Amino acid sequence: MNDTMEYSERVGGTVIFVLGVLGVLYFVAHQIWSTGFFTAKFSTLEMILFYGYLIAVMVSGALYGLFGRKHLSRYFDVFGGMMFAAVAITWLLMVFPFDFAYFADVLPDFLRFLVQWFSNDIARVLMVLGILVHLVGQVWMGLLFMFVRKARARESPKKSSYNQGTSQQNLTISEQIKNGGRVYGE
Repeated sequence: MNDTMEYSERVGGTVIFVLGVLGVLYFVAHQIWSTGFFTAKFSTLEMILFYGYLIAVMVSGALYGLFGRKHLSRYFDVFGGMMFAAVAITWLLMVFPFDFAYFADVLPDFLRFLVQWFSNDIARVLMVLGILVHLVGQVWMGLLFMFVRKARARESPKKSSYNQGTSQQNLTISEQIKNGGRVYGE
């Protein structure tokens, strides 16, 4: 099983991380400038869930992009990341501490048209889709994690690359080390 990632996958993870940082900064600007985007319902719990979700996305992207290992990100996604995201989005959908009429307010005037069309109803639909995607993703990542572990366990023991073609090729490296490099019967 190959755990390393293609360059394009690593770039994708890095892009997710960078967009996550920009997203956090965008929403922090809303909060600092009191634009009205966050309503009075946006309390400490909602803040933790909202920013925690954004940070979870950034961590997953960083694990993909920075380290280039699929399995590291799967550990995070399977053991909390995806489920936390689904719970956070569900709670935020129930409370809905946002007013998307103010969503574009932190942008310069010439860029506001990019997000002014975004309404509360569109946000709610996207949140429901996000909940479904994260729940399905949790199951998918769990299955993938389980099957990859089983496949790795079934893999043949690694052979030493220096002794291919010798009588030691049927021994694992750990068996060779235990024998001091000697094959039984020599």
